[in-house]
Amino acid sequence: MTFRTLLVLACAALATTAHAAPPATVKASYDVYRDGLHIAVVQESFENSGGKYQIVSESNPAGLLALFVRTKVKVESSGAITSAGLRPEQLHYGRLDDPGKNVSAVFDWQAGQLHMTFDGRNETAPLAAGTQDRISVMYQFMFLAPEQLKPLAFQMTNGKKIESYRYQLNGSEQLDTPLGRLNTLHLVKQREPGENGTEIWIAPERHFFPVKLLILENDGSKFEQVITQLEFN
Repeated sequence: MTFRTLLVLACAALATTAHAAPPATVKASYDVYRDGLHIAVVQESFENSGGKYQIVSESNPAGLLALFVRTKVKVESSGAITSAGLRPEQLHYGRLDDPGKNVSAVFDWQAGQLHMTFDGRNETAPLAAGTQDRISVMYQFMFLAPEQLKPLAFQMTNGKKIESYRYQLNGSEQLDTPLGRLNTLHLVKQREPGENGTEIWIAPERHFFPVKLLILENDGSKFEQVITQLEFN
């Protein structure tokens, strides 16, 4: 299938797929692989209530790695739900085995500043409208209009810095997952030399939720995160 055909199919999917109202709750689980080796299980929950949201993501070692590594990671994002989607207010990254590596960020939208705490120091950076954090960005798809995916540009913080991201729609694909075969839209990060590559597959028929994430690092390592469970209420 040619790229032009894929693009036509993707545009048709966007034109005919209407966004359902975002769910009140989401429960999702993913398997994480590094170069094909199962290394972790990620369990996430999302709650949407009273104009506010809360996301909790917990990662635990899996497979052979669980025999040698005890690292557990918990990431929490909370904030408001606006006409533009999620607006983070707080981000917390916790290493349960090493609190010294914890990271937090507070979004001061009124002052236009992001306050970050990491590695024993505090830093402040300008906060642009629409900035997401490392977890909220994956749930923001549920709130975007389809035409906003062509292309998609935003800023994102991991609690240590803010970076600009731009994703291009790379067609539609049928993706085999533990949930069965899913119709997806494939988004590819437009990267500069020296940057890691990122690709995201979102499922229009499941609230445009991300069902696969691929990260290609500069050293050739490949990380894949694949959906294994997904519930909406």
